[in-house]
Amino acid sequence: MLFPDLDADSLYLHRTDPDELLGSYSDWSFDLEGVSWPTVEHYFQAMKFHDHDLKHFEKIRTAASPKKARQLGRSRLHKLRKDWHKVRRVVMTRALYTRCKANPEVAKALLDTGEQRLVEASQYDYFWGCGRDRRGENQYGEVLMDVRKRLREENAE
Repeated sequence: MLFPDLDADSLYLHRTDPDELLGSYSDWSFDLEGVSWPTVEHYFQAMKFHDHDLKHFEKIRTAASPKKARQLGRSRLHKLRKDWHKVRRVVMTRALYTRCKANPEVAKALLDTGEQRLVEASQYDYFWGCGRDRRGENQYGEVLMDVRKRLREENAE
């Protein structure tokens, strides 16, 4: 094994796989910010613009697919909110937690991962994923593990 210390008891997933229950593209809707969101990806991408470009925000929210929402969110024709790099992890956490609370099947799937380390297996994303050399920050996996911990704590109360 190339990275045995990182691979032991890790669950690798792909955030952008629509069939990945714990991914941001999976088709489990939820309500947040007073509106309904088809996927976590729709919410995440729209929140880049919520404070100054409401027309673009709505276009992302109602995009036909999470892939289209991501394309719209990556458009540099629209200015990102100034604090985006500071709040993006919080935005992702809110979306994933809210989706779990709205969809018990998703929460159960996350809780069923037990103590496994969750890793977003993107070879190209060194912030959300582990990157090609597995030295990425794996922030998506970290957020999932934080949400899992919170759900576990809430279930214990």
